[in-house]
Amino acid sequence: MAESAPQTYADHRRYDPAFHVFTFAILALSLLVSLWQLVRNPGFTTAWIFLVFAALLVLYFKVRLYALRVQDRVIRLEERLRLQRLLAEPLTSRIGELTEDQLIGLRFASDEEVPELVRQSLDERLPREEIKKRVKVWRPDTFRV
Repeated sequence: MAESAPQTYADHRRYDPAFHVFTFAILALSLLVSLWQLVRNPGFTTAWIFLVFAALLVLYFKVRLYALRVQDRVIRLEERLRLQRLLAEPLTSRIGELTEDQLIGLRFASDEEVPELVRQSLDERLPREEIKKRVKVWRPDTFRV
């Protein structure tokens, strides 16, 4: 579902309180409580409960990283297709020189400013955050994970 307010560099990051606060807090607290129980009552069961909560916390981070990695791959493909459509030579032949990080940063640039930002990205080896800071007309990405 599209967001109503325009997206900017300052507010483009996705924040899901149910995931980033509630789920993490419950898992982290459970891990600490299980560690406390393991110290107070050492044994197989308390050790096992601690290991299960440690595994769940690892799973929490891995699930997030896997989703972000897939998203980055889709963005890379999407931006390469977009750049082939928008760029003229000699920039079209240099699309392969853009790093994944640069392609991810360029996704927020409007079609009009993409050619100049691509040239700057290649010539100055700009990182993702610097590219995003140079975007003047923000192209929102409201479907990210």
